[in-house]
Amino acid sequence: MLSKTFNLLFYLKKPKNYVGGKMPIYIRVTTDGGRFEMAAKRDCEPDKWNPVSGRISGTKHDVRSVNAYLDSLQAKVYDAHRTLIDSRKEVTAESIKNMLLGIDDQRKMILQVFREHNQEMHDLIGKDFARSTYNRYEAALRNVEEFFLFKYKVSDVSLEKLDHNLISAYAFYLKAKRNISHNTTMRYLVYFKKIVLLCVKNGWIVRDPFFAFNMAKVEVDRRPLNEAELASIVKKKFTNDRLCKVRDIFIFCCYTGLSYVDVQKLRRSEVIDGFDGRKWISMNRQKTDTPSKIPLLPQALNILSRYSGHLQCTNSDRLLPVMTNQRMNSYLKEIADVCGIDRNITFHLARHTFATTITLSNNVPIETVSKMLGHKSLKTTQHYAKIVDRKVSNDMELLRRKLEGQQ
Repeated sequence: MLSKTFNLLFYLKKPKNYVGGKMPIYIRVTTDGGRFEMAAKRDCEPDKWNPVSGRISGTKHDVRSVNAYLDSLQAKVYDAHRTLIDSRKEVTAESIKNMLLGIDDQRKMILQVFREHNQEMHDLIGKDFARSTYNRYEAALRNVEEFFLFKYKVSDVSLEKLDHNLISAYAFYLKAKRNISHNTTMRYLVYFKKIVLLCVKNGWIVRDPFFAFNMAKVEVDRRPLNEAELASIVKKKFTNDRLCKVRDIFIFCCYTGLSYVDVQKLRRSEVIDGFDGRKWISMNRQKTDTPSKIPLLPQALNILSRYSGHLQCTNSDRLLPVMTNQRMNSYLKEIADVCGIDRNITFHLARHTFATTITLSNNVPIETVSKMLGHKSLKTTQHYAKIVDRKVSNDMELLRRKLEGQQ
């Protein structure tokens, strides 16, 4: 990065307790407000020094020799400045000084920074981060490791190689070679971008290589369950105990809006008596650590009572016997097939169903829904709250009656 200011000055520096005689010559380099000074290892009588030219006045051999040395030192400073610019490194007074002194500027490596970031995240599990978040960054790290081995046949790449082309090649690798979907690829790029921005903030790279890189996700079908689909799952009689448990936990989240990670860790102590005398869930969301308070509807209370004496729940102080998210999603596909629902159902769809079919479609204000979901902004809630046809029909029917009354 070309510095805005760059100045070089030779001058005489008066030593402490100076009484007379020669003074040491110093060099001062200033760039963008930063500067360094160092001895030139030569000296000069004060009356022979020309402060305008920064050289010794005179034509004698010893004078010409010192001035030639200062010319050489000045040329080295300019060479160091130019080398830093050509290598696209940040130009600072410290980096110029290190090059003059022959100090090797240890090159930062991409995976080195990534691993350091993940280690810090690991040390903060349970404080600032959930283990699931750490696991996602570890998966992202493994993807980059495998990409470097595939593309460049190396175990790591220096930060100075980090550019738009590398990121484009990484995105292509995830999609074409790893057969990862577009949206999941974008999610892995978001994790990678956090590491890149960390490098920018620390001054290890001078610009964000993600600049102008399109990371937009494609719209996917996340239609919530409608009333008929929801009823078909609720009423279906399952002879398999495993499917019954998955169905009950899924329906519980359809009527509470809890995410998988929140229902999985839901404790008995988090069901409280509300100010209105009814049962509420009172907890902090795992993802955002924001408080979420949800009045329990009868459908949710019935499910909780069904598992109040379940051995797995009593042993772990949990309200519901939640299995892994992967198994839950696998069994939900089976439930969808049995119920004749011809589309993919994932556990997260319960949260969408709560936001849309259960609450907004029944005229619960979006502000109230946002509060129960534990969102920090309405914009996030609007992502979940797809307006369904029934809601549009109801709203227009109210308008129709109002206009007819005016006539």
